[in-house]
Amino acid sequence: MDTLAISKPVRFLKGGQVHTLQRVSPTRTLLEVLREDLHCTGTKEGCGEGDCGACTVVVGELQDGKLKTQAVNSCIKLAHSLDGMALWTVEDLATPGGSMHPAQSALAQHHGSQCGFCTPGFVMSLAALAEQHPKSAINREAASHALSGNLCRCTGYRPILDAAQAMAQLPRQPLDTPDVRRGLRALAQVAQAEAAALAPTKPSAKRAAKPPMGGYASPTDLATLLALRQAYPAAQLVAGCTDVGLWITKQHREFAQVLDLTRVQELRKIDDYPHHIAIGAAVNLTQAFGALVAQRPQLQSFAQRFAGLPVRNAGTLGGNVANGSPIGDSMPLLIALGANVVLASQSGYREMPMEDLYLAYRKTAMRADEVLGWIKVPKPQPAPRPKARGKAQAAPGELCRVYKISKRFEDDISAVCLALNLRLEGGRVLSASIGVGGVAATPVRARATQAALAGQPWNAATVRIAMATLRAEFSPISDMRATGAYRREVLGNLLWRYWLESQGSIATDLQSLTPQGVQP
Repeated sequence: MDTLAISKPVRFLKGGQVHTLQRVSPTRTLLEVLREDLHCTGTKEGCGEGDCGACTVVVGELQDGKLKTQAVNSCIKLAHSLDGMALWTVEDLATPGGSMHPAQSALAQHHGSQCGFCTPGFVMSLAALAEQHPKSAINREAASHALSGNLCRCTGYRPILDAAQAMAQLPRQPLDTPDVRRGLRALAQVAQAEAAALAPTKPSAKRAAKPPMGGYASPTDLATLLALRQAYPAAQLVAGCTDVGLWITKQHREFAQVLDLTRVQELRKIDDYPHHIAIGAAVNLTQAFGALVAQRPQLQSFAQRFAGLPVRNAGTLGGNVANGSPIGDSMPLLIALGANVVLASQSGYREMPMEDLYLAYRKTAMRADEVLGWIKVPKPQPAPRPKARGKAQAAPGELCRVYKISKRFEDDISAVCLALNLRLEGGRVLSASIGVGGVAATPVRARATQAALAGQPWNAATVRIAMATLRAEFSPISDMRATGAYRREVLGNLLWRYWLESQGSIATDLQSLTPQGVQP
């Protein structure tokens, strides 16, 4: 059977109108649909891998009756994933009367465009910033974070940042309007009617042995996801598609069937328990890191460096973990935090430590009928408290840090990622938990280095021994990002940096330094 013949049409709201696309290939990207079908050529294709931001658009969906908008890369977003959502491109921002959006006006007034190729992407990232933040919160720092996924090859960043700040002084032009919310509710009603038509007519009716899927399926509940996973184990599972999207755009891979878990309601939540949080596999990276930072504020910088904002908005923590890449940045941190993963199938659930999920390069312990359901992250131990005289610690507490070494500060892949989480008391190491990326075929736990630290006095001599152990524990390869010798040297240096920071040093990071003549 032609799988496309039974695939649902893609319906979305754009420019105040509902667009319906029939027989869309499961691997067709949103960018292709925009440029080739809708002739919206303002959205550009630069890198085709979510790195440059020229293709940035804004998408929105109703959550608890409120419109949630975010900037995403259309070049690696599958067209089917837009079904039931609202979309804005640079063509949609001006009012019917021709008035430009504040982002457009500010960029024009402050000469924020040079060759102009990247400009539509910058406009859309700034439009999302204006939509999501009050005027008082739009400053240079907020703009830098919002534009972390946009590159300007003409090096026009100063006027662009000037424009971002000036945008806050212009009258607001919200994307969230009653017409948009009504349109999205109407699309939701259509989807519900279609689902009802496919449901059994009688409560006693038995489900088909093999549920129909079509070319692209995006179930909304866990039971349906697991049934489809068991029935179609060869279907390509996607979450945020920030990696699978590259298989499509760069490797030109085609998938006859795609199973998208991002709408499964049970997996879109972060559940809070007494001793841990459980992050659903469909929670995007922005929300997931927000939950981790809320408990461990020192992770804020790493969270912002993980990827550009549009990638974090689309990608999911579950997708990054299940992918199993040896240079995936979330896994070393989660290993150091002692996270477990929960695998789900129709047969039940399995739980295991994060590091046990990885068997070999891009090979995990997940069975063909399983999906990654949740990542369980322990809550932090109590912070160290000084005794009355301020000499010794009265309670053990964790000292957690994560370091990413990459050629570009933002929106780049690590050469090395090292995460350390030690519990210290009375000047000794009670326990050590260390995760490492970029040094082996999988994300790994540095067990020998942990053993070299546990129970030892927390002093420079212990750290130097552990540095040598860490450098000898792995045999990283040389590749386009770094040589193996560089990676080993950096591992030890990062452990020494961790020691210095534990002793109160703050001059260990370029971010903490202020150039002469510049006000902090």
